[in-house]
Amino acid sequence: MVVIEFVGIYEPAAKEKTMIAFKSATARLPATAFALLLASCTGAAQAAPYVMFRDPGCGCCHEWAEHIRTGLQAEVEMREDVPMAQVKADRGIPVELASCHTMEVEGYVIEGHVPAADIQRLLRERPKSVKGLAVAGMPLGSPGMEMGGRTQPYQVIAFGDFGQRVFATYP
Repeated sequence: MVVIEFVGIYEPAAKEKTMIAFKSATARLPATAFALLLASCTGAAQAAPYVMFRDPGCGCCHEWAEHIRTGLQAEVEMREDVPMAQVKADRGIPVELASCHTMEVEGYVIEGHVPAADIQRLLRERPKSVKGLAVAGMPLGSPGMEMGGRTQPYQVIAFGDFGQRVFATYP
């Protein structure tokens, strides 16, 4: 909504000044409309869905996707049309870090039950050398693997050309 405010010049002798003020205000309308359009396009780009590849036989993937939808306030698109071995090989996921699902997020690869908070940190810090984050296997208590309060310790591993390093540790 564009609001044009006129400064009160109401005397008949000031008719020309009123017209100049009106023309000046209307001249700003196209720039304002362009700025609003640009802002809406930027929001649309940020709202692009995260793409998650999963094995159709896995049940925990839906739970983890819900964790991501809630924690990152993002749309998650699930795909089951590519064999998981191919998904992992194409994205360079180390074999020892493999899990049941793989997601692409803004140029990064997320493997397994990585908590949303760690993905947020990755996207905030954007380390250049990191290709992705992984939680190997399916540890109890990790997002999507909640089992009545039972937990197993696990680590979130950052991986890339440098190899692997611990990104976060959970008790």
